[in-house]
Parts: sequence; C-alpha cells; structure tokens
Amino acid sequence: MKPALQVRDLHVCFDTPEGVAHAVDQVSFTLEPGQIMGLVGESGCGKSTVAYALLGLTSPPGRVVSGEVLLTPRGGDTIDLLRLSARELQHVRGNRVAMIFQDPLLTLNPVLRIDTQMVETIQAHQQLSHASARARALEALVKVGIGSPEERLRAYPHELSGGMRQRVVIAIAMLNQPDVIIADEPTTALDVTIQAQILAQVQALCRDTGTALVWITHDMSVVARLADQVAVMYAGRIVEQGPVEQVLKQPRHPYTHGLMASDPSRTPRGQALQPIAGAAPSMLNLPVGCAFAPRCPSVDAACSQRPPPQQMDGRELRCFHPVGGYPSPGAA
Repeated sequence: MKPALQVRDLHVCFDTPEGVAHAVDQVSFTLEPGQIMGLVGESGCGKSTVAYALLGLTSPPGRVVSGEVLLTPRGGDTIDLLRLSARELQHVRGNRVAMIFQDPLLTLNPVLRIDTQMVETIQAHQQLSHASARARALEALVKVGIGSPEERLRAYPHELSGGMRQRVVIAIAMLNQPDVIIADEPTTALDVTIQAQILAQVQALCRDTGTALVWITHDMSVVARLADQVAVMYAGRIVEQGPVEQVLKQPRHPYTHGLMASDPSRTPRGQALQPIAGAAPSMLNLPVGCAFAPRCPSVDAACSQRPPPQQMDGRELRCFHPVGGYPSPGAA
C-alpha cells in the first residue's frame, strides 16, 4: 500500500523588507493511511506554514521555493499538490485533503445554519441530492459525539458551545472521507475534558476510515495521547522524527529533550520547570551552523560551522551531539 502523503524537501520563504525569511527548510515526512503524526515545536518554528503549503494556501509574500507534496488518493494515482493549478486544487481541498483550523468561529459562516454549510461541503464535490447530503451530515455529527444532531443541524454557529463548534468543524472535515486531514492546533482553546473527548474521537475516526492526520501543536501531552509518529520542528527544520513512544520517552535531540523537561504535565509536583535558555533565532538571520546551537548545552565548534546532516539512529535526527551520544561521522 502506498503512503497517503509524502512531503519531500519542502522549502518555503517569505520576502520581507528586511530580507528573505526561510520559514520552512528541507522538511520531509511520510504518512501511511490511518496514521496520525504530531508536528510540534515552539510558536514561530514553521508548523502552520507547513500546513498552508501542503494545501496550496501559501500566498505573497510567502512562496514555495522547492519540494514535493505527493498525495495518493485511495485507489488513485499519486499527484504532486504543488504542481496543481488553482482549479485542480479546488477539487482536492475539502475533498481529498481537508483542514481543521484553530478557531471554529473563523471556519464556520456565522449567518448560515450548520446543515446548510455541511450540505454545501458535500455537494461541492459529489453529485448527491439535498436529502442524501443532509443524511450524511447528520451521520457525521453522530460520529463526532454530538448529541441531538438533528437539533444541531438547524442551529447557527453562535448557538453552539466552543467544544460543539469544534466537533462540527471536525465533522465537516470528515464529510467527504478525505485521504489526509491537517489540523492546526484545533483544541488549544478548549478545556481539558472536552479536549480529551475530541482527541479520542479523532483517533477513532482515523482508525476506522483510514484517513491520515497531521496534528499541529505545541503541547507534547496531546501528541503523547493522540499520535503514532512525531516530528519536532525548530527554526523551520525537523530536528527529530520517529515513533511517538520512542521519541517522547527517550528524546535524543537536545531541543526535544528541553521541550520534555519544560512540560508542566511531566514535571513532578513541587519541582521547578526547566525552561530552555534563550530564544529561537530570527528566520531572517539564521546561524550558519545548527540553529539550536546558541541555546544548546552540548554545543561545540562543529555545531557553529555547518548545519548537522540528517542521520538515522532508530529515528531521523539532525544533531552532532544527541542526548545519550553516538559516534557522529560529521562531528569534529
């Protein structure tokens, strides 16, 4: 079986008056059908830029410089989303690839009832009658755990709670049984109880339908509960990537290790958090060597001379001196 999504050496820049910002550089990952990958990192590291690039939503001053985004629909031929025309992308978005944004109020039309928005989403891509499309919308609401679905269909977005609105947005994303869903921190503003319920429902939906999911977040505890794979981004690059249990239990990159040490949910009661020293570099002025070098406790001369190459040590890793160590052919 072919991967649902393959991203190869994606490079996205932003042209600014101060210069060119390399927001995403050499990002690569692969998603199998039904697999969930957590894309994590600090704010500004390039996570959302990756999401918009995958959907062809990068617009000036941003531009995709190079790379491939290969989508293999169920039973179809592989296509490169970066090579599609605007018209071709319209057919793919919301159909084969769907997006869940952070704020459902910005996703849902405030002046249209929920049933109108869901029916239009279906009929934009499939030749179904209004009655058939509405029946599918009702079924989708049931699948995401919404009670009294018939009543919710007749409601306007402002009549629903925040958690309910986000469930509706997830249901809309699943309506056309897409091959890939990209979720950009969709549960950040919800309380932990509602968040846990939504995570469980999303996990079950991906397992049952075979839809692959990229879940973008800064919360490592969410990734631990939800994902199969995790990719850790820093300053536009993926610095560590592998099975979620392996990476979170034994982080090898100093940045991943620092994220885990500064996670309140993993810090014993009464013990002080261990924040990562310093701040992320400007995308306009990245260091010549490793971007994490100015904040890294293991930095040496090699780290400041050139970017660390991608290496395999049971996972993908970009580091001259990983936590736990290994003989690195690139280290001085």
